[in-house]
Amino acid sequence: MKSAFRLTIVAAAFSCTMATPLRAQTSDTAQELAQMRAQLEALAQRITQLEGELDQAKTKITEQETAVAAIPAAAKPDTTVAWKGAPEISGKGGWSFKPRGRLQFDAGVIDAPDSTGREDGFGKEIRRARLGVEGDIPGGFGYKFEVDFAGNEVELTDGILTYDDDGLTLTVGQHNNFQGLEELTSSRFISMMERAAFTDAFGFERRLGVSAQYGAGQFLLQSGVFSDNVDDTDSKNWSLDGRAVFMPKMGKTQLHFGGSVHYTDLESGSSVRYRQRPFFHFTSERFIDTGSLGAVSELGFGAEAAAVFGRFHAAAEAYWQNANRRGALADPGFFGGYAEVGYFLTKGDTRGYKNGTFDRVKPKKEVGEGGIGAVQLNLRYDHLDLSDAGIVGGLQDALGAALIWTPTDYTRLMLNYAHIAYDDAIRATATGERDYSVDAVGVRAQVDF
Repeated sequence: MKSAFRLTIVAAAFSCTMATPLRAQTSDTAQELAQMRAQLEALAQRITQLEGELDQAKTKITEQETAVAAIPAAAKPDTTVAWKGAPEISGKGGWSFKPRGRLQFDAGVIDAPDSTGREDGFGKEIRRARLGVEGDIPGGFGYKFEVDFAGNEVELTDGILTYDDDGLTLTVGQHNNFQGLEELTSSRFISMMERAAFTDAFGFERRLGVSAQYGAGQFLLQSGVFSDNVDDTDSKNWSLDGRAVFMPKMGKTQLHFGGSVHYTDLESGSSVRYRQRPFFHFTSERFIDTGSLGAVSELGFGAEAAAVFGRFHAAAEAYWQNANRRGALADPGFFGGYAEVGYFLTKGDTRGYKNGTFDRVKPKKEVGEGGIGAVQLNLRYDHLDLSDAGIVGGLQDALGAALIWTPTDYTRLMLNYAHIAYDDAIRATATGERDYSVDAVGVRAQVDF
């Protein structure tokens, strides 16, 4: 490269020489050639000097780049902070710590037939007010601890220690026992203000236990042994629970198919009771109720299916709950299920899905960033039958609609309406009628982190 540069200079000088009128006939020709030769030699020396200076500059730059590259490694902080709705602090060796929580404020109106004598009208509550922490511990371990302050009480919701290794997760503590798609979906991400009627009626709740979960590609297996809720530690009830999920993706469509089985052994002298509110939690009224039933065990089966395609989603679940009563009494079997569809009115938004449950909705264009957030419309049919084997607990059919506005990833506003039709309701009207309907409207303001 250097030689080529020199040849270019010499060629340019030679061209200038050839362009000079020939003076071979004059006595000055030899003198002019000598002067040009001296100039070329001086130019060559200057080129050599410049090349040396260039090499020195390159060496200094390389040394400086090496020194700068070494600075971050030597001065790297022991901790880093990321933002995921709240600060997530990560340290050396695999430690991490993140505060977590949610606030949900509900209000609404229940309109029941006046002659039933039941309280209706306006209701309100802090549905959930949770605070907690979660994080990682070196060696593949993790932790999560969260309490709920709603209702002027302090209750432990999740309190677990986990271990992860290549798709296998072992969990010890109070956590959900794999009842189904909607029950395992966080209340932050459900499509209605409340989950399907059967999830509450059949007593789904977190329990103390040990469980294992294994995920490999499109398959997820979950199973565990559980006792009772942490508030009932003196209980001798125990259960075996399992769930399997197949979640293939076909093109841009996320599919979900699952099933679960649950066996609960009840301590001697136990009873069960299945009942449900009219769609919302802020009322304590129940219009269907089996009353207390003496039982020695419960056996439940669940089936679930869902699909997410762009703005559209659909989901359905069915659950069969069987109570094994004492003695020669007939064993009743009760049933609940729902089917729903949803659609985002805002372009580019979709319902989140992750690891066998629905996940956070992340608006394509958040409020404050040039957009209006995500707007979603959901429609649902919800069925619950609590009558069988001589037990007349009543039947409830509900048609529900939800309009959800998600301004940002961590805020949500919901408007729900439900029309609930009852057969064999436990509350009769003044004329003895037990088949009637109830209307309900509710709103929710939510923030989580």
